[in-house]
Amino acid sequence: MALALGTENKKQVYTVVALAAVIVGVGGYELYNSFGSSSTPTTPPPSVANTPARRATGTTAANSAAGPQAQRITTNNIDPALHLDKLAQSEDVVYAGTGRNIFSAESAPVEIPQPQAPARPNPQDQIAKAPEPPRPPAIDLKYFGYSQSSDKQLRAFLVRGEDIFMARPGDIVDHRYKVDSIMPGAVQITDLGYNNTQSLPLTAN
Repeated sequence: MALALGTENKKQVYTVVALAAVIVGVGGYELYNSFGSSSTPTTPPPSVANTPARRATGTTAANSAAGPQAQRITTNNIDPALHLDKLAQSEDVVYAGTGRNIFSAESAPVEIPQPQAPARPNPQDQIAKAPEPPRPPAIDLKYFGYSQSSDKQLRAFLVRGEDIFMARPGDIVDHRYKVDSIMPGAVQITDLGYNNTQSLPLTAN
C-alpha cells in the first residue's frame, strides 16, 4: 500500500539520504586509509633535530655554553660630559718616587751592586774541582822466582797468601789475574776486575 508524501516530507527524505551517503563515503574512506597505511610502510619525515641547520645551532649553543659569559654593560650610568676640574687635578700630580727620577737628568744614577760570583761558572774550574776517580788496588801477588824450560820459555812462581802458583804468559791466576809477560827481573800482571796492569818486581821472599 503506497502512501502519498507531501513536498516537505520529500525534502526531509532527500536530506536524510544525502547525509547518509556522505557518512557512508567518509566512513569508507577512513577504513580504506587505515587498512592501506597498515600494509604499506611509509617513510618517516626527516627529524628536525638532525637537519644541518639544527646541528649547527646546537653546536653553537654548546660552544657558547662551554666558554665564560661576557660581561653585559649598560649605558645608564655613563656620563659623556668632560670634567675639566678632574683633568686639572690629574695634571698637577708631582712624581714622588723613592728611587731615581727617570724624568730628571740631574738625578744621581743608582748604584748597582757587583755580583759576588760569575753568573756562569768557568768550565775549567769545574774540571779542576771534579773528584779524581778511585785508584785500583794493588795486585795481591808476589813474584819470587821463575823457571826456564828446554824451549827457553819462562814460568813464573807467584804467591798469594798461602797459595803458590806457577804460570806461563797468558795464564789466569786465581780466576782474577792474567800473566801478560814474564822476565827474569819482573812480571806484567793485569787485574781483570779493574782492567789494571801492573809490573811486579822479583822479590827474595
